[in-house]
Amino acid sequence: MPQTSSHESSEAYTVVIFRGSTAKPIRLNFPRKLVRTLTIICCVLLLADFLVISHYVMRTKEVWELAAFRAEAMSAREQTAAFSSAVEDLKKRLVAMKEVNQRLRVMLGIEVPQTGDMVNGRGGEDVPLPEGGQAMGGGLSEVAEPAAGSPRTTLDGEAKHDHSAVIDADYLENSRLASSVKESLEWLSKEATVQEQILSELSQAAEQRSSRWAATPSIWPVKGWVTSGFGPRISPFTEKLSWHDGLDIGAAPNAPVQATAQGRVILAAYDPKLGNIVKLDHGFGIETLYGHLAKSLVKEGQRVNRGDVVGLVGSTGLSTGPHLHYMVKVNGQTLDPRKYILE
Repeated sequence: MPQTSSHESSEAYTVVIFRGSTAKPIRLNFPRKLVRTLTIICCVLLLADFLVISHYVMRTKEVWELAAFRAEAMSAREQTAAFSSAVEDLKKRLVAMKEVNQRLRVMLGIEVPQTGDMVNGRGGEDVPLPEGGQAMGGGLSEVAEPAAGSPRTTLDGEAKHDHSAVIDADYLENSRLASSVKESLEWLSKEATVQEQILSELSQAAEQRSSRWAATPSIWPVKGWVTSGFGPRISPFTEKLSWHDGLDIGAAPNAPVQATAQGRVILAAYDPKLGNIVKLDHGFGIETLYGHLAKSLVKEGQRVNRGDVVGLVGSTGLSTGPHLHYMVKVNGQTLDPRKYILE
């Protein structure tokens, strides 16, 4: 227990240690100034230890936060890179579809074919890469690394610069990836709209051409042999040069006569020269006529398809024997039916 004498209380502290009832006590005198100095030093050391521990805890927390942020940033970057890769794949597929659409437009007559490569045209001056450099637009998974000699993350109070530098690098990299994906999505949106319009045009053109093809005569109306062609000929009745506006096809009596294209029956009647006739309107200004029939098997206003039987071969009207008089008329002008037989 510390004790001080009255005459020394203002100069020093005395500590008396009793070792027993018979032993002489030990007296230790400490100058008051020394005790005060030691007390101040201990307080300073304790405060320094507290500050160091606090700094260590703060820096450790920052390192943990930085590690968590980098892990989150890396995960976001990987997801963005995967999404960007998928977007690039979609762009390639859309470009391929664009090329197919362009070819179809040319094939269907919507556009005049252009010279050169319509999709892969390239040009410009080739400039060598700088030494030690990398091609621009490198891989999406590249991670920015600090340059040699740059400050590293430590726990001694010098970590703030590294923290902000790494965070800025990750932020810039993610921003670049996000910007690239955004631009790609905008391009895909615009290009998809254009291709939708092109596909709509192609669908309409294909539908029109399909209807035109279905309405265009393309088969023999009856199985037989040609007895008189289209154009000038010697008339079998007057034996003079005359114009024959159709094709005479010899065939067995009552052989089935087929419609050469889809259309509508606009006439099923008897003509003094052509006998029993059937006349079809195919649309697009195309008409066909089937004459000298033994019997017509359709009625006016009836719809028929290519290959449907419209009558039977006969020899009605002005005829020298069983045959079919087949005529094709386009926009009011008779044409050689052979041009409309693809078989």
